[in-house]
Amino acid sequence: MDNPKKILLVEDEPMLSNLLKQRLEQEGIVVTAVPDGIEAVKVLKQEKPDLILLDIILPKMSGFEVMEEMKGDPTIQSAPVVIVSNLGQVGDVERAQKFGAVGYFVKAQLSIEDLVSKVKGFLA
Repeated sequence: MDNPKKILLVEDEPMLSNLLKQRLEQEGIVVTAVPDGIEAVKVLKQEKPDLILLDIILPKMSGFEVMEEMKGDPTIQSAPVVIVSNLGQVGDVERAQKFGAVGYFVKAQLSIEDLVSKVKGFLA
């Protein structure tokens, strides 16, 4: 692939973040990983990822706040967001969809391989 897809991975759990980053990079995807919402917004202003993998429970700024920030800032709002969170309540899912998330996955119900193939589907 001469123009690799770019993903912004926002995950504060270092082990999961590293695992996902390595696994996605094996697929030829360029991954920028950040541990919190504030970093995520900074990166979004500089880079235009093709997809954002966003956790909800994050230090400094939650995933919902990141999505709110994206909605309010036309310079960063274009990338599709896929939520990957431990929160699986219907209310959380609905809230994420209201903010425009294109996918919502509960970590406990999904293997890394499943997630990678879903991500490839979103990028296709």
